[in-house]
Amino acid sequence: MPENNTTTRISLINLGCAKNEVDSEEMLGVLDSEGYAVSASWDVPGVRSDTDVVVINTCGFIESARQQSMDTIREALARKEKGEIKRVVVTGCMAQRYAKELPLELKAVDAFLGTGEVGSIATLVGESLIRPTQLVQIAEKPHHRWVNSPTRVRMGKQWSAYLKISEGCDHQCTFCAIPSFRGKHVSKPIESILEEAEGLAALGVKELNLIAQDSTQYGYDIYGEMRLPALLEQLSKVDGIHWIRLFYCYPSRVNRGVIEAIATTPKVCHYIDMPLQHADNAMLRAMRRPMSYEGYIKLLNDFREAVPDVSIRTTFIVGFPGETAEHFATLERFVEEAQFDRVGVFEYSVEEGTPSADIQPRVPSRIKRERKEALMKRQQSISLACNQRWVGREIEVLVEGRALHDTTSVVGRTFRDAPEIDGQVFVKRSAAKPGTFIRARVTEARPYDLFAEVIR
Repeated sequence: MPENNTTTRISLINLGCAKNEVDSEEMLGVLDSEGYAVSASWDVPGVRSDTDVVVINTCGFIESARQQSMDTIREALARKEKGEIKRVVVTGCMAQRYAKELPLELKAVDAFLGTGEVGSIATLVGESLIRPTQLVQIAEKPHHRWVNSPTRVRMGKQWSAYLKISEGCDHQCTFCAIPSFRGKHVSKPIESILEEAEGLAALGVKELNLIAQDSTQYGYDIYGEMRLPALLEQLSKVDGIHWIRLFYCYPSRVNRGVIEAIATTPKVCHYIDMPLQHADNAMLRAMRRPMSYEGYIKLLNDFREAVPDVSIRTTFIVGFPGETAEHFATLERFVEEAQFDRVGVFEYSVEEGTPSADIQPRVPSRIKRERKEALMKRQQSISLACNQRWVGREIEVLVEGRALHDTTSVVGRTFRDAPEIDGQVFVKRSAAKPGTFIRARVTEARPYDLFAEVIR
């Protein structure tokens, strides 16, 4: 390891999902604690020319993400060849998923680090700076190891942070390769989560977004039972936190306890992200999703009975192998009946090593695209109707900045809006600062956004 780390500049580029963002912030925290001069960059051109090490935290989930990761790595290697960067270190999902192929294909990369090894980043970077040969630290079977220190160097907005409560997944969905490169489900102890939440609050975080591969399984591996409701109760006691938002809930595990926790726990937003993937029973069986059209409808009704103003987000996959026009029609009918606030639609992507990669017949790309567009168009009118129910009502808004189209307005989010993926609300005649909460009355609704006037 270099004798004087403070003269060693490290820039980290994060690619992929919110879980990767947490890993990246933790790696920056580990490097910072070892005395390195760290910074976050959003792309290779943004990396300073006097940078010693570029760390690229890759995504290996779907083909488009893998291509972005490869393009970023090659761009960094090109700058290394010009002498603008000394070392390139590749971490994350793609490094783990292609542990044998990438070191051979990308021989100019100085070091590879697999998933679950965030705490080893400083040691690996130090060794890469003094060793001339390529380093590869990737376990054959990934297993997440939590970083001892809760310190994170933030990359996102000061007032909002993702908090990872578990890693890995025990489910066997036929379309998903995540368990192969993220490993089995591993919960973070409640004490460690609370310590991290308190640390984030001290940094000015007011909104905690709880993430995992399956949030509803939280605690089972440690405590022998699902502990998500208990975790929510403890987090609600953390001073400084105003909103707690729940992501990635596995529908068959959203039980009465989870619903009641969302309904009654202070600070917990009346919001849930619950990917359903499909609604046709034959498709659900092919995907190995252990619920049914009828079970989904009952779950949604139970939720809305307990939490009338709940905002429900879900995602669907169209074009799964064997999906017929009749299967898709069932999904369309379900979307109309379910009346979700927010919906994301993805075209099925063949993932090598997954059971669905061998299922026939394949749905042509054109049909997949048409089905995605049709479902999103159908959902657009539903989202508009959901938003229109808020016209004339008062709502709390987390301000995130000035509105670009009107300098007398601010833009923010309500409890119904997750960062980056949901809608926004534009509040007229307000000068509130980013990171503050204001009360506003909704005056207009559009399919994805709301317009409101500040209540003074």
